Amino acid sequence: MAKTLVFGHKNPDTDTIASAIAASYLLNETGNDTEAVAQGTPNAETQFALDYFATAAPRVVSSADTDTVVLVDHNEAAQSVDNLADVTVTGIYDHHKFAFTNSTPLYITAKPWGSVATILYYEFKQADVEIPSKIAGLMASAIISDTLLLKSPTTTTYDKPALEELAKIAGIEDYEKYGLALLKAGTDLSSRTDKDLIDGDAKSFEIGGHQFRIGQVNTVDIDDVLSRQSGIEAAMLSEGYEDFLFVITDILNSNSKAVYLGDAAETIESAFGSKLANNVLDLPGVVSRKKQVVPPLEKQF
Repeated sequence: MAKTLVFGHKNPDTDTIASAIAASYLLNETGNDTEAVAQGTPNAETQFALDYFATAAPRVVSSADTDTVVLVDHNEAAQSVDNLADVTVTGIYDHHKFAFTNSTPLYITAKPWGSVATILYYEFKQADVEIPSKIAGLMASAIISDTLLLKSPTTTTYDKPALEELAKIAGIEDYEKYGLALLKAGTDLSSRTDKDLIDGDAKSFEIGGHQFRIGQVNTVDIDDVLSRQSGIEAAMLSEGYEDFLFVITDILNSNSKAVYLGDAAETIESAFGSKLANNVLDLPGVVSRKKQVVPPLEKQF
């Protein structure tokens, strides 16, 4: 019988890949037979962590070649494998809003914490399973990535102690120094095409009857990214979404600007209390798509 596949969302980020690896290990240590896979290749930030902790990237899949799967870091069909409707979901580890429906019982751990890696840290503790140092390093990287070194508004009181303990297990002497190096690894955008930029961390949502695509990229220089605006907009248009919001986040100053293309400009402006200028929206203090971008859109639409 084929192994149960464990995977995160399309366009995987560090939390998605690290949590798939960690969840698969935990499940195998508790009597299951699973394999961690990914719906895409690692981005530069994730590859930095994989290289640092000498861990191979999971194999890439677009559909599940098995009968059973476990979802991490997502629960919406639009973000999952193409044949999700044809397989049985036996478990979910997630920290996003819940949209999943299922006809069979399954194991669900969903908490509004900073990262899925945080959730899994406490799952390891509950199961009394020791976390290997390399996996601990990847989990620490995931918390750093999703909480922007504990500065994001998604950060909870559970994330810092998890990060501190995981860093200790992984042998990371200064997790702030390591974390800054990790985050900066993901901000070298010079070799990435405009399409790479908009798709590198993008998710699809249905919001108020609108098919939204929301992409996000981290940088240390928003103006440098906006110097490529014409190419970015052309890439956004080529994907054919009704509404496309591309958020550019300054990880050092915790601010964002966003490029918007669509026919709901006034509603977008009302959602964020900001005026579009040349298709660009100023988003001071915004860093989290999950907590600061999607909720205002859902409320307004």
